[in-house]
Order: sequence, then C-alpha cells, then structure tokens
Amino acid sequence: MNDAGRGEKKEKRRTVRLSVTDMGAKYQGALEAVLSIPIGAGIGYFCDRKFESEPVGLLVGLALGFGAFVLRIFRMRPPVAPRNDEDHSS
Repeated sequence: MNDAGRGEKKEKRRTVRLSVTDMGAKYQGALEAVLSIPIGAGIGYFCDRKFESEPVGLLVGLALGFGAFVLRIFRMRPPVAPRNDEDHSS
C-alpha cells in the first residue's frame, strides 16, 4: 500500500473521532439540560421540608431548574455567523 492511501485513511479516522467527540459533547449538554429541572425541583422540595414552606420552595426550585434548562439549551446552539448587510443596500 502506498503512503497516499495511508494518509487518506488517517484523515477519515480523524474526522470520525471528531464527530464522535462532538456527539458526546452534545449528549452531555442535553443530559445536563434535562436533569436541571428535576434537580431544581428536588432542591426546592428539600427546602420545603426543612423550612416548612410547602409550595414555595418547590415552585422556586422548578423555576430555577427551568431557567438553567433554557440557559443550557441556549449555550448549546451553534454560533451564528455575522450577517453582511452590504449586499442589500438600497
């Protein structure tokens, strides 16, 4: 086998590894986002039990968990390229 064929195989392996790494990062981010809501609810429930403030802690915990969920989803989105408005000048 010649050296050019080996180089092509190495390049294919590198792209596969990068895509698997990217997929792993996306799955990790999705898992963190989804788990933020029940974790916030659990902390709120714990605070309700400790301070005897029945629905307040749970509602605050759910709100904070949902906020963390939205923030994580927002950070996972791909970056947006700046738009060039010079083409649409009137």
